[in-house]
Amino acid sequence: MYLHKYSVNQNEAEVHEFIRQNGFGILVTNVDGKPWATHTPMILSNDGKYLTGHVSRANAQGRVFRDEPEVLAIFQGPHTYISSSWYDHENVPTWNYIIAHAYGKIKIIEGDELFNSLKDLVYKYEKHSARPVSVEGMSPDYVAREMRGIVGFSIEISNIEASYKLSQNRDDKNYKEIIRQLKARGDHQSLEIAKKMENLRKKIKV
Repeated sequence: MYLHKYSVNQNEAEVHEFIRQNGFGILVTNVDGKPWATHTPMILSNDGKYLTGHVSRANAQGRVFRDEPEVLAIFQGPHTYISSSWYDHENVPTWNYIIAHAYGKIKIIEGDELFNSLKDLVYKYEKHSARPVSVEGMSPDYVAREMRGIVGFSIEISNIEASYKLSQNRDDKNYKEIIRQLKARGDHQSLEIAKKMENLRKKIKV
């Protein structure tokens, strides 16, 4: 991934939390010599060293994990268009965004390891439900049957790159105007980027 010096984020704890909050990622591999991407939820381990998830057994990607172990997992956060009409000088439009790329080697997981991965995944997204379900609460035969229809995986992460492109190269005057315009636009993505920009430069009063 291209990383500009002003947008690279090397705060490991912050990037790990970002991945956990934006876990519906894109798993990229090679299948028959061509790029292949699957959109799928992934869980980052507590120590930040592993990602776990699964794909459908009907998905061709799951058949090449052993032969093509080098993978890329992409996690995207809020993003939005930045108009150059908001600046006090001539410039070009751009895009603000937060994104992380995790590189590593993938292996297939089965049995208890896959069961625990599914248990953690369901718990993460059910814990705030009014009537949460759990893998342990499902009948064993049903779970076993469903597990036969998927290919579980674990990725040992070798490197994570994160880009937080939030107009860090703008002076305070233009930075504040970008935030003001994003808030005025009012859509979810714009408001989220405005919030991230405010947190980045907490001393600025808009």
